[in-house]
Amino acid sequence: MTGRKTAGTPLRVGLVGYGLAGSVFHAPLIAATEGLILDTVVTSNPERQEQARAGFPDVRLAAAPEELFDRADELDLVVVASPNKTHVPLATAALKAGLPVVVDKPVAGTAAEARELAALAEERGLLLSVFQNRRWDNDFLTLRKLIAEGELGDIYRFESRFERWRPQLKGGWRESGDPAEIGGLLYDLGSHVVDQALVLFGPAASVYTESDVRRPGAQTDDDTFIAITHTSGVRSHLYASATTAQLGPRFRVLGSKAGYVKYGLDPQEADLKEGRRPGPDWGLEPEELWGRVGAGDSPLTGGGRPEPTLPGDYPAYYAAVARALADGGPNPVTALEAAAALDVLEAARRSAHDGVAVSL
Repeated sequence: MTGRKTAGTPLRVGLVGYGLAGSVFHAPLIAATEGLILDTVVTSNPERQEQARAGFPDVRLAAAPEELFDRADELDLVVVASPNKTHVPLATAALKAGLPVVVDKPVAGTAAEARELAALAEERGLLLSVFQNRRWDNDFLTLRKLIAEGELGDIYRFESRFERWRPQLKGGWRESGDPAEIGGLLYDLGSHVVDQALVLFGPAASVYTESDVRRPGAQTDDDTFIAITHTSGVRSHLYASATTAQLGPRFRVLGSKAGYVKYGLDPQEADLKEGRRPGPDWGLEPEELWGRVGAGDSPLTGGGRPEPTLPGDYPAYYAAVARALADGGPNPVTALEAAAALDVLEAARRSAHDGVAVSL
């Protein structure tokens, strides 16, 4: 799928939504990408409009997405970073207006909706990509390298934790109990840990999930465990929690030759929240935070060897989007890949409700 401009001409991007996803992730990464220009930000919130103008003085502002679609000929890409329940209708409207689309995860509430969007994009000959930025986390890139080089041997078990200690509710749609909001950790952090597991180890054969509502006043899941048995034979144990008083390792990967244990989160999100922008030293991690590779000993007592963490690289996602639009390069994350992850999330929800493993 190619862009609508000649090579070398910057592509104009309209960004829908300027909450956490739009302001912290998408806007800075778009602005930092060669070949892309942040043309318009859509938000009806006056404070967020001021924030967008302060961060990007040349940006145009719109109060409603319809303003973008009415002038679709002035844009080359729409990014949907609004609340989850709006992802499908806004992506559909953008595609019908003839615009390529990037949608924040989860692309939809169901795998069927994701596949319908993919079919519409294919029919229109337009790019539809899903923002799964955690594929470019420093630890994930490092683990992919270790696996590719055979350092760990055959992988037996993949443990992945996205844990937080947030005993107090923050409020907002992400914590709403209304199913229409597509809130809760299963579809939020779960979208990340499931996507990473599928990228590393292939399709899921079965899913077992335990999902709880722990915090007083909470309306949706805030402590979830997902066990995937992959068709490859690997078992993934995935944790997403807001109620973890002592955080476990981000990754613990056990293979026939060695294991890899890594603590701590990729620094890119924290850097973006602090207002830092991609540059020469982007995504680097200090040596004391490197994971360890070894066998027979605990990494916490000095077992194994330090494994240099590769730099995290969120900018690579939008660089790939720009190439896909300008030169017909590959889509960095397809809607069909996202649909496969949604198959797992839907199975996880059924498993948690019924207390049984669900076959796919």
